[in-house]
Amino acid sequence: MISSKELTNNCLYLVLATALAGCGSNNENAATDPDQAPGPQQEHPESVLQATMTPKPDTGRWYTNAMVEEGKATFAQYCAACHGDRAQATPDWKTLDENGNYPPPPLDGTAHAWHHPLADLEMVIKQGGAPFGGVMPGWESVLSDQDIVKVIASFQSYWSDEIYEMWLEREKLYREYRMGEQD
Repeated sequence: MISSKELTNNCLYLVLATALAGCGSNNENAATDPDQAPGPQQEHPESVLQATMTPKPDTGRWYTNAMVEEGKATFAQYCAACHGDRAQATPDWKTLDENGNYPPPPLDGTAHAWHHPLADLEMVIKQGGAPFGGVMPGWESVLSDQDIVKVIASFQSYWSDEIYEMWLEREKLYREYRMGEQD
């Protein structure tokens, strides 16, 4: 029987392999070269693989204010009913509900979302919580990759600078290890 860790790693490898297979040779360095002049893909990445960790002038983070605002609208429509209007979730999110499930966790930096790289956050949004024993539905057939990137930017905007910096270090290590990227 496959363990949940092996399943998670296999899913991650599949997502990364699929995404990387679509990279064209004309623009293969666009997402990983922070010195390249900013273009539309860098300012508003189409997927988490195109997101650079180079701080944007308006936020000091990997995303722009425009991405956050667009992401908040999508979050309000699809995520807030479960995760709260400011990604705060419910006070008892660590306590099993009457069906034996954990309620949705906060995404505002007070729970574990900041422990996960962008690729994992994207994967959970796309596939939902079922592969990990959860009940969150997958949104892959509803949200575009760019919508998902903006939703992640929206809830990360609630993170304190301290939490964001800890996450950023993890994200950079992940990218260096998994994708050979150095922003």
